[in-house]
Amino acid sequence: MRASRLVALLFTLQRRRAATAAQLAGELEVSERTIYRDVAALQAAGVPLWTESGRGGGIRLLDGWHTRLDGLTSREAAAILAIGAPQVLADLGMGSALSAGQAKLLATLPAALREHARAVGERFHLDAPGWFQSAQQTGRLTEVAEAVWEQRRLRVDYRRGDGSVERVLEPLGLVLKAGVWYLVAGVAGEPMTIRTYRVSRILAAEPTGEGFVRPPRFVLTAWWADAATRFAGSLLREKVRLRVGPAGLRTLPHITDDDAAIRAIALAGPADDEGWRELILEVESIVVAAGQLTALGGQVEALDPPQLRAALAAAGAALAARNTGPVAAAP
Repeated sequence: MRASRLVALLFTLQRRRAATAAQLAGELEVSERTIYRDVAALQAAGVPLWTESGRGGGIRLLDGWHTRLDGLTSREAAAILAIGAPQVLADLGMGSALSAGQAKLLATLPAALREHARAVGERFHLDAPGWFQSAQQTGRLTEVAEAVWEQRRLRVDYRRGDGSVERVLEPLGLVLKAGVWYLVAGVAGEPMTIRTYRVSRILAAEPTGEGFVRPPRFVLTAWWADAATRFAGSLLREKVRLRVGPAGLRTLPHITDDDAAIRAIALAGPADDEGWRELILEVESIVVAAGQLTALGGQVEALDPPQLRAALAAAGAALAARNTGPVAAAP
């Protein structure tokens, strides 16, 4: 455990050249006392590190000094080489860079690690799109990725449901979600506006040659997680009141929005003698809820609204009528 932590500290300092103990402790998720102990251990091993006290001080690595990569473990080498996403990087215009980088890394690794990394790469593969889905056309992804990397404004022609619109965007990041690329970008002239754009709907993309300043507190992963939560919540526009049986309670998260189902079950009323509980469930619409809840069969009773109860009754009657009596002869 300590050996891997020392390697992580060494590579962090090699990347940053200098940092305070507090910064290193925060990045490596250890205490400052642990950082100082690890620095002493690296110094004892011959790594040219020194510490400077006072304002502007910190822990420094000798300029120009680099470690070899033979400190990598087999699992670490495999994780780097077998990222399983060559098509993703190819879409971003980085396919040749990936091949060159992997070749250089393989050439540097000891033979045992090289063979292990290759073996892992032959046994694991990332296929991002879900079942019965195909990756969407990447459209102007290369131009968009360049603008993200270079922090340059981009004039785009974006297709919407009501036609197309031209905008000047400040590209902040790209996200690949279930085989679909999304651009997270600010709108030029609207500093408080950050939106999401599906890359496949960008019909044209042209750099303006102008740079922009990234929002100081913007973190792509955190912003995306919050936006995804808000989007999922926005789809749930109705509430229905149900009685659900024990088996239905176990199945409910698998046929409706899982977060909404978990919340509903957590706040549900007490179970009766047969284990049935009354709950309030957030759903996208009454029509969608009727289709989903039909999967519970006799384990659900709709209490409110009346439209849902009628829809479930009609679905049950139709199923009974279709599946009662002998099978109809084939024509």
